Amino acid sequence: MTMTLPSPAVANPKLALALKKASGKGKSWKDYSVTLGTIVLLLVVWEVLARQANPILIAPPSKVLQALVAMISDGTLGKALAASSQPFVVGFLAAIVIGVPLGLLIGRFRYVEAALGWLVIVGYAMPMIALVPVFMLWFGLGFLVKAVMVATMTVFAIIINTWNGVQNVPRSLIEVGKAFNASPQRVLTQIVLPSVIPSIMTGLRIGIGKAVIGIVIAEFFTALTGLGGIIVEAGGTFQPDRMFAAVLVLSIIATGLTWLVGRLERRIAPWNHATTGD
Repeated sequence: MTMTLPSPAVANPKLALALKKASGKGKSWKDYSVTLGTIVLLLVVWEVLARQANPILIAPPSKVLQALVAMISDGTLGKALAASSQPFVVGFLAAIVIGVPLGLLIGRFRYVEAALGWLVIVGYAMPMIALVPVFMLWFGLGFLVKAVMVATMTVFAIIINTWNGVQNVPRSLIEVGKAFNASPQRVLTQIVLPSVIPSIMTGLRIGIGKAVIGIVIAEFFTALTGLGGIIVEAGGTFQPDRMFAAVLVLSIIATGLTWLVGRLERRIAPWNHATTGD
């Protein structure tokens, strides 16, 4: 007999109704106005304080915006983004491909957890900046070392969040699968994996921030290219406007990617927001 395990929404009519109500739920204009007001207030305070400080140390937002427009016009920003984005994407995808399956295995099988769990904890706690000289020795000063640094900075957060999500799957769901003679593989793919999606997405959101740190660190210590190279060069030549412009671009990219992961989670796991009230 072929067994098809129901989705959470199908198995729970109340949850299905909640999903319909949640589908149109979002932030109101008041929420966005408060956010916008906070941003404007911070920019005004920054502008006022920066104009009273030493221009070598800090630049006001107006100067940062001018520097950003200039870097866009002369192609500096485009070249830096290309140099940073390629190893960033490769390293982040590699971290997902390695981290998600490994987190599932560690969380699901106690012997795998006993063998590898401690290594993941050690890797997460280790200051990754200490590995940069080793990575430079092994992988050189170009594309590969950046991608490896991004993957190393990101993978442990993904593993740990996935691992934790697996361990928080209700035991009753797993017992139902076993009662229907589901194989361990089917339990993993049809029960555990759908339940762990919110935890995986949390790991990805945390990993985005760590990946940005990884690419910047790699560009600080290796070939001075990309956005990290602009930051180092601008800091060394006392151009805080260019330095803050590069930092601003990194912040916007990280924020945008984090938002996209959140939207993706709502698409593939809408029951999580419907049941938590987020």
